[in-house]
Amino acid sequence: MDQNTSRARKIAYLGLAAALAILVGYVEALIPFNFGIPGMKLGLSNIVLLIMLYHFGFKEAIGISAIRVVVVGFLFGNPFSIAYGMAGAIASMIVMGLLMKTNRFSPFGLSAAGGVSHNFGQIAVAYLVLPGLPVFWYLPLLMLSGLATGIINGLIVYEVDKRLPHQLKNRME
Repeated sequence: MDQNTSRARKIAYLGLAAALAILVGYVEALIPFNFGIPGMKLGLSNIVLLIMLYHFGFKEAIGISAIRVVVVGFLFGNPFSIAYGMAGAIASMIVMGLLMKTNRFSPFGLSAAGGVSHNFGQIAVAYLVLPGLPVFWYLPLLMLSGLATGIINGLIVYEVDKRLPHQLKNRME
């Protein structure tokens, strides 16, 4: 396969991954998941992003993450949701990317760390945007929810990755 075909294939896979991450973000916006904690979500898009991190790398995964945050924010949110989402996405991707380099973490650990750091990034923005409100009382609850949803999403990533056709994995890498 020549270099142009390989590049075109990679771009096509990344476009499909971005579309899938946006679609999953849309589906997540439809799920009535509310435990009385603002900002608590299932983080289902993290499934797509973690698979991309494994098979394409950090640069591509963070690009897909940024595209997802902006598109989902414009379609279903507002500028504040984009700011919160981007801060969480950047924090999550940096932490998962750094931990992945150590080769010591499974998808469960990476996803759990991503969920926790995503929530921490959002709390940091909330603190900057709403300095008078005691937003840090949310932190323990959001950390627990990020850990729990991260572990569940990590299980899904593990199971999906096991079932990806070997030929597809090789083409994505």
